[in-house]
Amino acid sequence: MTDMARHGGTARQTYRAPGSQSATRQRAEQMRRAARQARQASRAPVRMFYKHPGKLNGAFLANLIILQVFGLIILFSASYATSLNKFGNSYEYVGPQTLYAIVGLAAALLISRVDYHWLRRFAWPLYFVTLGLLVVVLFMPPIKGCRRWINVSGLPTIQVSEIAKFALILLLAHLFARYQKRIEGQFPGAGPMQNLKLSILLPGVLLAPILLLLLLEPHHSAMILMCCIAASIMLVGGALLRWFFMAGGVAVTGIVLLLVTRGGYVAERLQGWLHPFSDMQDSTRQTGQSLYTIGSGGLFGVGIGNSVQKHMWLPEAQNDFIFAILCEEQGFVGAVICILLFLLLIVQGIVIAWNAPDRFGSLLVVGCIAQISFQFLFNVAVVTNTIPNTGISLPFFSSGGTSLLMLLGQMGVVMSVCRAGNRKKADEKAAAEQEKQAQRAREEEDPYARFRR
Repeated sequence: MTDMARHGGTARQTYRAPGSQSATRQRAEQMRRAARQARQASRAPVRMFYKHPGKLNGAFLANLIILQVFGLIILFSASYATSLNKFGNSYEYVGPQTLYAIVGLAAALLISRVDYHWLRRFAWPLYFVTLGLLVVVLFMPPIKGCRRWINVSGLPTIQVSEIAKFALILLLAHLFARYQKRIEGQFPGAGPMQNLKLSILLPGVLLAPILLLLLLEPHHSAMILMCCIAASIMLVGGALLRWFFMAGGVAVTGIVLLLVTRGGYVAERLQGWLHPFSDMQDSTRQTGQSLYTIGSGGLFGVGIGNSVQKHMWLPEAQNDFIFAILCEEQGFVGAVICILLFLLLIVQGIVIAWNAPDRFGSLLVVGCIAQISFQFLFNVAVVTNTIPNTGISLPFFSSGGTSLLMLLGQMGVVMSVCRAGNRKKADEKAAAEQEKQAQRAREEEDPYARFRR
């Protein structure tokens, strides 16, 4: 009697098709070979400039120029009173900013012709150079109680945190593109833990020293922006949602602990946020005057150059609170136009990222557009007292040479990815058209060929 009959059971056997194990091994080997070829291709020499650059997105460039010109006009109107009072020269802020804008736009057009893949070789070097510069900043003389700038006599000041933002974007885009198949679980042995390691832990380890150095400056607004940029790339780059939200919870806990350890400073900011008119001579002066400035603009504003609040009433009118002056002089309508221009730029950036030829280009654009998005959102939120005062500048509007040059340079990178995407679509369209022409030629030679098929 067989065991099956003796135990009253049924025989369960696992059927294995002949050669199934060898087929699995062959598939794994093919995937390893493809990954090896991809790594070799990424290390292959890349031309600095495109040999045949694709078409530039004229609408994106036009919107960028409109925003920049708009920003320079508002900056001059917001800054000339403070500039004349401090330096005896009404053009002390807008003069250098105009020069930075011209140089930045020219650089953006030049960078748009640079193959963005060429930048990958600088991902790690730029990251470590940035860490070194963030250390150097800590030994610079403080400005307004903070060490955020490299200030060498006779040279323009450099705000290293602006360089650090792009260094982080470039490195994370490079790593997420390199480990794409592992993150998405398409590589042998890849799974949820591999996703956690590459999409959450690795970016976190790279972000940590930057945050620590920014904390020592201190520069809390830059820390917030860095976290938002990294989170955007993690999410789009393929991090599993459970790991992403878990990391978000850890980050929020860390921020709360940081705020608790700095109780006096945080309590003052929260008190000023909840009661913006409670201490108009000191701690809440900036927020309170900002709300007065916005309210006095009405629907259509008092007109360009006619602001009252910029005459030494509103602190930092030319910098973090320039949006309040825009609201006063251009009113609600002007503020809405400004917001719509930024929203249009963001949407255009998302479309460019969607049409990028590869993962690296897409994540580069995501990082650059995320920086502008969060910076714009937080600035407007601070100026309107929607969130506590964190001191974040308004892109393309606020005074600051390093910030403007880096932003325009990053827009050049976005346009470079756009050119590559347009070139790819043009090549695909040309190939399809060529195939159609070849098909017509075959049919003309043999009119009955299609019926035989």
